[in-house]
Amino acid sequence: MGAHPSEGATSFAVRAPEASAVWLCLFDGIAERRVAMARSGDLWITQVAGVGPGQRYGYRAEGPVARGFDPAKLLVDPYAVELDGPFAYDPRLGVRGEDTAALMPKAVVPVPWTDDPVPPRLFQPGQLIYELNVRGFTMRHPDVPAEQRGTIAALAHPAVIAHLQKLGVAAVELMPIAAWIDERHLHAAGLRNAWGYNPVTMMALDPRLAPGGTEELRATLATLRSAGIGVILDVVFNHTGESDEGGPTLCFRGLDPASYARGGDGRLINDAGTGNMLDFAQAHVRDLALDTLRHFARLGVEGFRFDLAPVMARGPGFDAAAPIFAAIAADPILSTRQMIAEPWDIGPGGYQLGHFPPDWLEWNDRFRDDVRRFWRGDGAAGTLATRLAGSSDVFAASISVTRSVNFIAAHDGFALADVVAYAGRHNLANGENNRDGHADEVCWNNGVEGPSDDAEVRRRRDGDVRALLAILFAARGTPMLTAGDEFGRSQGGNNNAYAQDNETSWLDWQGRDTALEDFVARLSRFRRAGALADQHWLEAADWRDMTDRPMTAERWAGMGGFLLRLPDGERMVYIRIDRGERRVTLALADMLESRP
Repeated sequence: MGAHPSEGATSFAVRAPEASAVWLCLFDGIAERRVAMARSGDLWITQVAGVGPGQRYGYRAEGPVARGFDPAKLLVDPYAVELDGPFAYDPRLGVRGEDTAALMPKAVVPVPWTDDPVPPRLFQPGQLIYELNVRGFTMRHPDVPAEQRGTIAALAHPAVIAHLQKLGVAAVELMPIAAWIDERHLHAAGLRNAWGYNPVTMMALDPRLAPGGTEELRATLATLRSAGIGVILDVVFNHTGESDEGGPTLCFRGLDPASYARGGDGRLINDAGTGNMLDFAQAHVRDLALDTLRHFARLGVEGFRFDLAPVMARGPGFDAAAPIFAAIAADPILSTRQMIAEPWDIGPGGYQLGHFPPDWLEWNDRFRDDVRRFWRGDGAAGTLATRLAGSSDVFAASISVTRSVNFIAAHDGFALADVVAYAGRHNLANGENNRDGHADEVCWNNGVEGPSDDAEVRRRRDGDVRALLAILFAARGTPMLTAGDEFGRSQGGNNNAYAQDNETSWLDWQGRDTALEDFVARLSRFRRAGALADQHWLEAADWRDMTDRPMTAERWAGMGGFLLRLPDGERMVYIRIDRGERRVTLALADMLESRP
């Protein structure tokens, strides 16, 4: 599949089983040359002499009108690995009979490259993951050259690497970097997608993030690896940017519309909430996902976080033994990479926390909500202890270690500083009358909604943020910190900033809270120095109440905190969580019988 150059020619192959004719379209400037392709089963193939790396191309397909075929539409190769420009939404992309060659980016025949051996994985469960948006992370970074800001290459800048090393980051998790298109309602509102969760191609990088293409990513991965930092990619295999029936025709809709799952009434299934859903019950859809993962793994990517991961196991209902899981486990490359599930979608039975393969990690929203709820004052100490111990109620049935990815805040929802400064969402800038985003986030404002000059309010907010971070780093599981939360990033109460490609979501490096940043670095060092990064269940833990008495069921039910003593070789780790005093204490003692 895709375009494969060899000496003096390039071979092309694309899947379009329902098409009656397919043309390869070669571009020289705006001039287009069409080459009729030959059917080979479900594929259409051709080899063109004199075509090599750098050639720009696309496809056109003819077929049943009722299935959406329209030869006026230029279509991107689903297996493209390079594009000559980004996607830009235009209403004409969805108008039948409107030629779109001038509106579409073209795939580029790649330069052949030899696979290097896939290096051993640096990242291990229990180590710190740092989630970041590639563009927003460096758009305001004063040390990164202006021409490099907002790109993948900027992540290799020495100032960026120094910051990551200060925090003890084991792996950066990059929000989607595959080429995406803005949703059509954003175009009408004059907004842009800032997150990238609306892909068109799976392998081709978005040129806005990677103007240097695949080589830019490869070089950045190598530089980060030399600094001891792995890279995890957030990948979106659940849907594409072609949206619902009224969306643009860009790729699958014009080549292989059966790739999208449909209900008994023939309408697109929308378990991803984005207008369509790729059908992982079909082998060729799974093959595209697997080929994409292998492509990035060969470049040096250490793991993958799957957006709305239950979609990958739907056929149509969720199946914990879905074929995609077995294929990943059997693959000699992918089986060595770390897989992470976002274990929910919006379809029937879509909440599947704890039901993914035993070697996968899973985002644990129960950790997020239960920790926040306890610190807000309406959660139980016993529930918090369960989260602190690794969420055995969710994961213990699978293996002897926790698979929980613990987080207090992520890209989706309030920034950590906003969790304690807002009692409700403030998303009017998104143009949806404040109806988008989580309506019931566990949050509180400490008496004032939004920014405050009141010293006591600010003190309480700072204490809350530090307490929440301390619990995160003390908990069994894999801690995940979203970029900027270590120095007080705020989105002004916007808990769905996907459409804010501006200073709302761009990190303010010059205005950052360096005292909080230093505190997070100390927390990270404390975790790495002791037993807290162990992923096994807390079987040897000594749980006590606030007066140092052994816990009982009655005390668990009524307590506003607890003391945990955890053996660590010749030392003892002490964790004291006291909601009444609004204090979390972490300490190490050299002698087992001593007190911190």
